[in-house]
This record gives sequence, C-alpha cells and structure tokens, in this order.
Amino acid sequence: MNSILMVNEKINIVIVDDHPIVIEGLKMMLKSQPFFNISESFTSGSEIISFIRSHEVDIILLDITLPDANGTELCREIKKISPKTSVIMFSNRSERSIIMQAIQNGASGYLLKNTSIDELVVCIKGALSGNIVFCNETKQIISKPSQNDLPIPRLTKREKEILQMVAQGKTSAMIAEELFLSPLTVDTHRKNLLQKFKAKNSTELINRAIQQHLIEE
Repeated sequence: MNSILMVNEKINIVIVDDHPIVIEGLKMMLKSQPFFNISESFTSGSEIISFIRSHEVDIILLDITLPDANGTELCREIKKISPKTSVIMFSNRSERSIIMQAIQNGASGYLLKNTSIDELVVCIKGALSGNIVFCNETKQIISKPSQNDLPIPRLTKREKEILQMVAQGKTSAMIAEELFLSPLTVDTHRKNLLQKFKAKNSTELINRAIQQHLIEE
C-alpha cells in the first residue's frame, strides 16, 4: 500500500491469532482509530493464506504460535503471495533469534503482546510507510545479542517428519519402517538434524526444537 494515505481511506487490517480473546481485545483497541478497518480475523495459518489469495490486505497482525503453522514460516509464504502486505508479528515470544528470523522472512516488524495501544498504532503507521517497526521492549532485546541465540533452521518436509518421530521417542528402525526408508537414510537425516540445530544428542535436539516452537512439548 502507498505510504501516503488518501483522506478517509481505510487501512485494512487482518488479525491472525489462535486465541479468540486476543483477537477480540485487539479489535476493541483498534476500532477507536478512525482509519483502521479490521476486515477479518483468523485462528489458523491456512485461513489467512486462503483469504489473501482473493483479498487485498494492508496489515496482518500475525502470531507466532498457530495450530497449523509456525508464524515466522507463514510470514514468508504470505509475502510470496502478497508482497505489498505488511506483516507485523504480534507474539509473547521474546527470543532474539525468533525476532530476527521473522524479519529475515519478510516481517515489517515485531511487537510483544504487552505493547500499548499507542505504540501499536504508531508501529502500524510506521510499517505502512515502509519502515521495520519494533515495540520498545523488542528494541531492547535485539540491541543485546546473546551467544545463546541460534537461528531457526530450515528443515525439509522429511526432516520435519523425522523430527516429530524422534520427539515421540521412536528409534531409527521404527521410523524407517513407518516411512518406508532404510535405517541408514533415517540415521543420515538424524545426523543432519543434529547439525542444523547444533545439538550434541537427541535430547538436546528435542529441547531446542521445542524452544523454537517447531514441535510441541
């Protein structure tokens, strides 16, 4: 969307969050702004993808944690479909690595859910002007790099399947039988996963995958 809005032109905002109470709270806060129009809200990634294929959206407020998608990966998919849409991550997740991964995937900003309405409005307007926006707390987080922060690794579909099975406690032989692969192939995938997560063993691998919200606890 053009950064200079015409008089009386509405900013179409879509909210994507897996908690309806968060969606309703955002609607209540934003409806007081005369130029903001909450055009739709969704609780899953598949719904927003379907919606943007046939609707123009100026701003998407996108949570990281969704029942069917990781928000940072979903952001990249949204930007491929609708490059002009500004995606602002809106999450409780405050890890620097996740914040930076979201920006690398095309997000126009990252806000924590304790952001004030005034700060939220300023950030929405800033994103529409082409800026990368952060709430004050997020600015403090990214200004202090941590040696413990690791980027979220990019996984193939097969690696994601095997990661889930490892988390379920399945052995290489069990995984091989279920996926119709050789045990050697499964072991190769497991070694690649350890390398991508910089993990020393399966326990550390699972813990880091949970921390990065790639698998559920």
